[in-house]
Amino acid sequence: MTIYLKDATFIDWQSFEISRTNLAVESGPGAGISLSGNIPGTENLGAEDRIIDCKGKFVTKSFACGHHHIYSTLARGMPAPRTIPTNFSEILEYVWWHIDKRLDLEMIEASALASAIYCVKNGVTFVIDHHASPFAIEGSLETIANAFDRVGISHMLCYEMSDRDGAEVREQGLAETDTFLSSGRAGHVGLHASFTVGEKLLADSIVLAKKHQTGLHIHVAEDKADQKHAEANFGKRVVERLSDAGALELNKSIFGHCIHLSPNELQLLQNSGVWVVQNVESNQNNNVGVAGYGEIADRTMLGTDGMHCDMLRSAKAAFLVGQATEGIGFDTIYERFRNVHHYIRSTGTAGDADNNLVILDYDPPTDLTRDNFLGHFVYGIDARHVESVISMGRLLVEDRKITTVDEKEVLTQARAMGRKLWDKL
Repeated sequence: MTIYLKDATFIDWQSFEISRTNLAVESGPGAGISLSGNIPGTENLGAEDRIIDCKGKFVTKSFACGHHHIYSTLARGMPAPRTIPTNFSEILEYVWWHIDKRLDLEMIEASALASAIYCVKNGVTFVIDHHASPFAIEGSLETIANAFDRVGISHMLCYEMSDRDGAEVREQGLAETDTFLSSGRAGHVGLHASFTVGEKLLADSIVLAKKHQTGLHIHVAEDKADQKHAEANFGKRVVERLSDAGALELNKSIFGHCIHLSPNELQLLQNSGVWVVQNVESNQNNNVGVAGYGEIADRTMLGTDGMHCDMLRSAKAAFLVGQATEGIGFDTIYERFRNVHHYIRSTGTAGDADNNLVILDYDPPTDLTRDNFLGHFVYGIDARHVESVISMGRLLVEDRKITTVDEKEVLTQARAMGRKLWDKL
């Protein structure tokens, strides 16, 4: 199947070269695109081929999320916790750990489907997710994967393991991870954070990651409490602990947040192949602080931490904060926004090839050129301009409407699952 984009203003996502052209978009996980002078006539189209008249609209590579939590989807608008949190540890205990313990597979599926719809309608076609449901572990990752597949977006998944719910739950998490990765699905060995992960679980997780030739996906020094726990219990800081355990030797590892790091920890990360994910809006929401990432900028990407599904919004937020924390510029924030593609490619994971595209209905008030594209990226283009989205050569969103699932049906079911969850709270 080929989708022909007629009269597109194509922006090369790496060089910013702008071409008024026709595009031929091939289908498949590793397929590509070609700039074409001619569009075939109707009589020469294949049965599933499509021609979309872009009418000069901008077309560029779609977006990806480096760190997401689909399980937070049903939390939107939920009742306040019985005890109001006063610090980050209490936010986890009274809100997120209160929610994740009550999730079942039906709720997880509804969360994944709704989140996938929101992602793709915001131009996001690849999601790296970090999931937790300690009393609905078995089959949870395949449930999420199937939901993402139904909508049509690509993914790398993991289950968030910890020792906070006991040995039996810990072992179920290891088994779920092993089963999922053994099936050939792309993913990581997920851990919550150092302060909820004992020595045995950390060691077992690194063995499992090596077995499947992947990395860890873990929250690191999101709050000062993580560092205080590591120093009090292990006599070292979080990244030092992970390094001594061998986690920094796993180049596919993703360390989320990395806010409260010492110079030595930053140096350890700089000398490793580990990638870092910045989630600035979540950090501000949880009042845990913000950080600069200059020393590790070439391997820093952006995520949402489950706050929302809009990567353009995440980039703008990181840019505004980054001006104060590290003097960030247009070029750096765009590189950070796009670093996730380099990460995905470095892992050999399919689903993020050149045939992942977004059509933007952006009518700029000033000329958009190669030289000023980044100014339009930061101050102009946002999710409301996403008109159509192509994932792996398949049209998922056309004229702002999802084509692969019934959005109304999915969101109706999500609301029912939200009520079910809230009743349990």
